[in-house]
Amino acid sequence: MSTEEPSADEEDEDEDIQYFVRIGQTDLDGTKSVERALTDMNGVGRRVARIIADRAAVDRRDVLGALEEDKIDEIVELVEGYAEEVPEWLTNHQRDFFTGETTHETGNDLDMSRRQDINRMKMIDSYRGVRHKRGQKVRGQRTKSTGRTEGTIGVNIEAIKEQQAEEEAEDE
Repeated sequence: MSTEEPSADEEDEDEDIQYFVRIGQTDLDGTKSVERALTDMNGVGRRVARIIADRAAVDRRDVLGALEEDKIDEIVELVEGYAEEVPEWLTNHQRDFFTGETTHETGNDLDMSRRQDINRMKMIDSYRGVRHKRGQKVRGQRTKSTGRTEGTIGVNIEAIKEQQAEEEAEDE
């Protein structure tokens, strides 16, 4: 093992890292690679992160916090204007019910728009809305043997023993 101290260049690199990069309402970890850090954001997956890194002319394996300030600003602008840069099929909120616009939601906006869409389906009693109300699977998955939430199937011995213990306590 070597007990060498880090060189002055390595210390300077550590000092130049931004540990938090803010995009929208989300703080991203500046010590991760560009692709990995962007995927920590709601609404940004690996494909979107890779597209954003390519458009910003940044290597996706570079450390996000070590990038120059103008490159970070360019990445922030690309994330916020992603829907205008890519085809409609690459966005996550196509043809909004009220406005008809195609947008790409990120962060809290994605959660809020998804919740509104589900509530609208529940209110109009569409098939998907009814499935959401009942807590059943919505997208055509099998339900015969999977997705059970009630616990054990068949005889629940523990419940029977508890019931017998209660009845014995009442008899005494």
